[in-house]
Amino acid sequence: MFEDPLLLARLQFALTAATHFMFVTLTLGLAPYILVTQLIATLRGDRRRMAAVRFWGGLYLVNYGMGVLSGLVMELQLAVNWNGLHEMFGYSFAAPLALETMTAFFVESTFLGLWIFGWDRMGRWAHLGCFAVVTATAYLSAWWVLVANGFLRNPVGFEMVDGVAHLTDPVALMTNSAALVAFLHIITGALLVGALVIAATSAYHLRRADDPDGIFRRGAVFATVLMCLLPIPVAAFGGMQFDLFGTAPPTSGLTYTAGEIEAIEEAASGGALLTSANTGSEVLMVTMWALMFFLGPLMLVGLLLYRPLRRLPGLRRLLLAPLLVTPFLPYAASVAGWVFRETNRQPWAVVHHLTTADAVTPLSPGAAAVSFSFFTGAFAVLAVVTCWLLVRFARRGPRGGPLAERPADAPERPTAPVHSF
Repeated sequence: MFEDPLLLARLQFALTAATHFMFVTLTLGLAPYILVTQLIATLRGDRRRMAAVRFWGGLYLVNYGMGVLSGLVMELQLAVNWNGLHEMFGYSFAAPLALETMTAFFVESTFLGLWIFGWDRMGRWAHLGCFAVVTATAYLSAWWVLVANGFLRNPVGFEMVDGVAHLTDPVALMTNSAALVAFLHIITGALLVGALVIAATSAYHLRRADDPDGIFRRGAVFATVLMCLLPIPVAAFGGMQFDLFGTAPPTSGLTYTAGEIEAIEEAASGGALLTSANTGSEVLMVTMWALMFFLGPLMLVGLLLYRPLRRLPGLRRLLLAPLLVTPFLPYAASVAGWVFRETNRQPWAVVHHLTTADAVTPLSPGAAAVSFSFFTGAFAVLAVVTCWLLVRFARRGPRGGPLAERPADAPERPTAPVHSF
């Protein structure tokens, strides 16, 4: 395996993208819940709900910070390892990614900073407005990424000039059907990820009877409602993408003739690893979705039984225990679905225009092995640290999170020393 730079580059991209994707889905899944909770708290002047905003917002911050770090590393490895893609499609494929960088790293981060440091320092509506911008830009950022990804699957809106693609129709690029359907699939799937992370955290604290402000009871209700409503739309939007498999894009023929395309696809064997990844991801994806279809109704039954079982705390804890592991279901389904979608695009990096072998940067086996070791190692560290911090702050509860309100009876912080010279 270490003698094949192309295989190493593909594995590296798959591992790093899948890891980054896990941070992104939780960000998209938590943001709307925090925004709606803060809206209700602002309208009612409800400090209990504002405590919930501080708690879930603290988890959001940890996940967002690691998402930005992994995103920066992701952009770097995309530029370094896929030079052929940028030489041919830099004017079209890279434009949405540049807008995504501007959206996520500048606008979203700026307003998130205002939201963090604006607690009790700005008006309640201005503070709410800051997080509304954070939520909108998070979804806008996801849209730009999927515009770029949709272009790889269904390239549209360009013309070839001397072997380089020049963008001629930005509207076609932004309204690409491959991007639109994928966006709807991703955001509904991300809401399920957020819902089950909220459900697992709520179950942990409800099992310990640690819910003085009703934060986790409301979280469990929210997660149950979403788990009953969303699995079918997520699966439907995912199934609509199957229509693109094997379909020629409207720009087919601009780079290769029909005969050349057929010869390239016939010559590409795929290899045992690619075939195994494609089959295994499909089986895992279908299995996870089959389990999640039943999870919503089971959660609803448990919610209806929760109050009548108040005299049987042991049975209550037993009913809540399975929820602790449920976040693995949508995460596994999301990553498997993405692997299945991308492996079905092979041997093309840009369908009918650029093969994956031509898109990768020419690297020696040693350089490819170093790149693979560095980037996958960095992402593994980021993933482990993020999971540890999320679990740590989730277990601490509302009084131990990064945004926890300072208790009124807490000792005064020591004054910073004044140096004299």
